[in-house]
Amino acid sequence: MDAKQLHQRLRGLGDPAIAEHSQRFFKTAKGEYAEGDRFLGIRVPVLRQQAGEYLHMPIKQLLRSLRSVYHEERLCAVLIMVLKYQRGSDVEREAIFQHYLSNTQYINNWDLVDSSAYHILGPHLEYGDRHPLYRLARSDSIWERRMAIISTLYFIKKQQYEDTLKISLELLSDPHDLIHKAVGWMLREVGNRDLNAEQTFLARHYQKMPRTMLRYAIEKFPEKQRKAYLQGRV
Repeated sequence: MDAKQLHQRLRGLGDPAIAEHSQRFFKTAKGEYAEGDRFLGIRVPVLRQQAGEYLHMPIKQLLRSLRSVYHEERLCAVLIMVLKYQRGSDVEREAIFQHYLSNTQYINNWDLVDSSAYHILGPHLEYGDRHPLYRLARSDSIWERRMAIISTLYFIKKQQYEDTLKISLELLSDPHDLIHKAVGWMLREVGNRDLNAEQTFLARHYQKMPRTMLRYAIEKFPEKQRKAYLQGRV
């Protein structure tokens, strides 16, 4: 199994109509967040199936796929990395973690980040120094900043909220809508498990939060309470 074989397989599965829709959906026009990205036109369930079939691709070949100009090849590569991480030895998991961090420039759209960051970065940092997430949170790259906050979903599911709340604070004034959505989503996930933890954070910071971030964070609150937050009356 090698990158060339995977490329040929995926090219054969592509659909031009899906590709055209994806290029609009993922904002690939000039000046948009995924400017110039190219699509083959393959649905995610199909890519997940291919990832399982190419699980044993050598890491050097996998990294070639990760560096593809085609979005679906990069997504398939990160899905393979997740599977390799989940099934690997400690040594293999450390290698995947390091390769992931060394190639973040190719994990460059929200679906690639969301499909991989909390499956690799989160579990790998569970018992160690979590400083890498704070370095990512302060990055100039929107995708690295999104990795930082999305990775904490792993901790949230373990009822550990401290890093989510600290990184949310780091990203409170982030200029990008995709970060606003990600932070709001993670705050909502905290609230799903510990409403007091989320509300304590909101009480201190909701008036400074971008509107989209706040809307995502309070999405499941009762309507009266949502209106109070949005009107600044809490």
